[in-house]
Formats: sequence, structure tokens, C-alpha cells
Amino acid sequence: MLSPAELERYARHIIMQDIGGAGQQKLKQARVLVIGAGGLGAPVLQYLAAAGVGTLGIVDDDTVSLSNLQRQVIHDTDQLSEPKVASAAEAIARLNPNVKVEPHLTRIAGHNAMSLISDYDIVADGSDNFDTRYLVSDACYFAKKPLVTAAVGQFDGSITTLRPFEATTDGTPNPTYRCLFPNKPKDGHLPTCAEAGVLGALTGILGTMQAMEIIKEIVGFGENLVGRFIMFDAKSFRMETIRYKHSKKNPLSGDAPKSWPEMLELESS
Repeated sequence: MLSPAELERYARHIIMQDIGGAGQQKLKQARVLVIGAGGLGAPVLQYLAAAGVGTLGIVDDDTVSLSNLQRQVIHDTDQLSEPKVASAAEAIARLNPNVKVEPHLTRIAGHNAMSLISDYDIVADGSDNFDTRYLVSDACYFAKKPLVTAAVGQFDGSITTLRPFEATTDGTPNPTYRCLFPNKPKDGHLPTCAEAGVLGALTGILGTMQAMEIIKEIVGFGENLVGRFIMFDAKSFRMETIRYKHSKKNPLSGDAPKSWPEMLELESS
């Protein structure tokens, strides 16, 4: 049940027909895992906490540095050298003490991905490299957890939602991340954020879009981004939508691995 203070805190949600008291209860009961407490993870965590998501798990093994503060707005100058999971937890406690934070001071990898992801209802991937994005998307596939994944470049960003463990009305499986990106870029093929730079406010836009999609997934209103890849160009302030479908050529089709250990073995071969 929502307390009197929570009813007041979330009043602007509760009066909305598409959310209401029932939707706010769903948010309170939800468990969301956020991969990365950086540029994307910061607004995801802030807006999900403000919205009243009951439990937020945070996976990050890094500490706060001065160069982070241009975009990672959940941290501040007084928290330099502090683990990002701790810094983010402190900020969330100040914002909304009703939210439980579960910090995971670790880097998500093959050995811990399933145990981390399986304990939550939905996952937000705000990582900054393709290895982690593929790993998280594969783990969510096997754990049967919805995934909202986003990425940013210097002036552009993208977002989509993945529910490949479900099918469309005609029985066709929903697409996986590997249907959208069949081939993982080679190491060093694309410049990192540290090498190329990134517009700080851009991460706020894409991270807020992720939070919006997660709230929609939890409450159950609107049209989700399954099979739709949204690309945002900050210079022109335009968005384009690419529709994509399940591909029988991706490694999770046909004679695909039937378990997480089999998937890890395939990836290492």
C-alpha cells in the first residue's frame, strides 16, 4: 500500500488515467537493474527513483572522477574517488527515501550476469561498450527479462526495447539485439567516449528516454519500442525510426545455444 506521504509525492502520477493508483503500486513493487551509473545510468536512476520504482539495482565497478561530472549528473564534486554505486545510492536516498538501492560494486561479466539479471524484473543497459551490450542482451534473453538499451556517440544516440523471449501475434519471435546488430564491432573500431568526447546533455536525453520506456514497461501503457530502433541527432534535433525484425541468421535462432553456459562457450570459441 502507498503511505499518505507517498500518495502526496506521486499525486501527479496517480491522477493520470494511464497510471493511477494501480500503476503507482506496480512501480513500487518493481525491481529494475541498471547497468552502469554513468552518463546514461544517471538520469535513468534519477527519474526511476523519482517515479517511485521500489528497488533499483546498480551495477558498476568504477569510481567518480572529475571528468565524469560533465554528464554523470547523479554524482557531485564532493564524491570524487567514491564508488559510483555508493555515490548514486546516496543521491537516490536524498531524492526519494522510499526507494531501496541494491549496489553491486562489480563489472558485469559472463560469470555473474545471470545471477544479477535474474533477480530483477527489467534491465536498463547504460554501458559504454559493445562487449557489455551483447553480454547483457544475451543474458536477458536467457533470463527472459525485458531490456531497454541505449547508446550515445558525440552528438547522436539510439534506443530500443528487447523482449525476444516473446512472440508477435502471428507467432514470429520478437527480435534480439543480434538481429539488430549481427556483427560485433572489432575492438578499437569505434572511438571511446574518452577518445572522441560526448555532449553531456545528450546522455540526459537518451537516459531519460530509457527511464520513460521502463516506466511504460512496468505500468503497461503506450506502445513499446520492441522492433523499433530510435536514432536521435542532437545537431538537427531530429529522430528517425528504423523497424527491425527477428532474423533466422542470428546466433540465437535455429540450432542456437539452449542455455547460458552454452552461449558463453559459443562466444569464447
